[in-house]
Amino acid sequence: MISTKGRYALRVMIDLAEHAEDGAVPLKDIAERQEISKKYLEIIVKDLVKGGLVKGSSGKGGGYRLCRGAEEYNVGEIIELTEGSLASVACLADTAEKCPRANVCKTLPLWIEADKLMRDFLYSKKLTELL
Repeated sequence: MISTKGRYALRVMIDLAEHAEDGAVPLKDIAERQEISKKYLEIIVKDLVKGGLVKGSSGKGGGYRLCRGAEEYNVGEIIELTEGSLASVACLADTAEKCPRANVCKTLPLWIEADKLMRDFLYSKKLTELL
């Protein structure tokens, strides 16, 4: 399941794309438009900056902006950056140890297929499609 952090990160990215012409966008403006606590957005934007999706500047005229054109972002990278693994079950997470039942697990093919569908779908959607 995708948490509010992932959903809000996507909303922040959309907001920044919509206001790219304005230059650096103050976080308070995003918080007001998106009706999200500025305090919570600070946590989210910190992850987006650390992940190289947005850059920030401080001082007069400071704020946040996308690092590249909106058409170059896909939803999957934004969600995965903020949520971590998109794996539907623990045994398929990138950090999971090899499951001792993997060779006999009757449900593993189902989870592998579900994960592939979700990943393919999210990575096929560009940020610009949500504008």
